[in-house]
Amino acid sequence: MKILAIDTSNDTLGISLVNEEKVIGEYITNIKKNHSVRVMPAIERLMVDCEMKPADLEKIVVAKGPGSYTGVRIGVTIAKTLAMSLGIPLVGVSSLAVLAATPRYFNGYISPLFDARRGLIYTGLYRFVDGALEMVKEDRNILATEWAEQLHELEEPVLFIGNDVKIHESTFQSKLEDRAIFSKIGEHNPRPGELGLLGMELPGEDIHTFTPNYIRLVEAEAKWLEKQGRTK
Repeated sequence: MKILAIDTSNDTLGISLVNEEKVIGEYITNIKKNHSVRVMPAIERLMVDCEMKPADLEKIVVAKGPGSYTGVRIGVTIAKTLAMSLGIPLVGVSSLAVLAATPRYFNGYISPLFDARRGLIYTGLYRFVDGALEMVKEDRNILATEWAEQLHELEEPVLFIGNDVKIHESTFQSKLEDRAIFSKIGEHNPRPGELGLLGMELPGEDIHTFTPNYIRLVEAEAKWLEKQGRTK
C-alpha cells in the first residue's frame, strides 16, 4: 500500500511516502514559514523524486492535532481534498503520537509535548508494548506543573520529547529528578515516515465529517463564547 503522510500541525513541516516495506521518502523542515504555500510544492517535489504519481497513492494519512490551530487546519484541509479527489481513504493520527513513535527503544513512558503558552502544554502519555505504540493517558491540554505532579505518581522513567521540551524542562526536572529523561536534538522533530506507518493499518474515516483535534478552543473563539455567555 502506497501512503502519503502529511504533517503541518506545528512548525515542523513533514511529508512522507511509505509502503509496507519501507519509508520511500521524507521531506522535513523545522522553520517558521507559512505551511499553506509550501506544503503542496513539497508533496509534488517528493513524489517526483520518488517517481510516483497521484494515481499510485492508496491512502492519505494526516496529523490531525493538537498543535497550531492554523497549521492543523492546513494539513487536514489538504489531506481531505486529496483523498476526496483521488477517491482513496483518509486517516487521522494524533500529532503527539507521531512524536512518541520515534523513541521506540526507550524502556519507559514517553511524554511528547507541544507548548500551548501560559504554562500550558499539549501532551499525552505513551509507551511501547511488544513493539507497538500504546496510549497510556489520552492527549490533553494541561499545565506543565500539573502534568509533572501526575507523572511523579507513576514512579517510572519518563522521556520528554519535542521541540518545546526545553521550555518546560526545569518543571519536570525538579519534580521527577533523575526519572525525567529528555530527548536529544535529533529526536525533536516528528517524523512523517512514522506518521505514515502509524496510519497504515487504521481504517479510513468519513472524509465529509473528518475534523481536526484541536483539544481546546483557539483563544479568540474562547473569548467570543465567554462574551456571549456574559451577554446572555
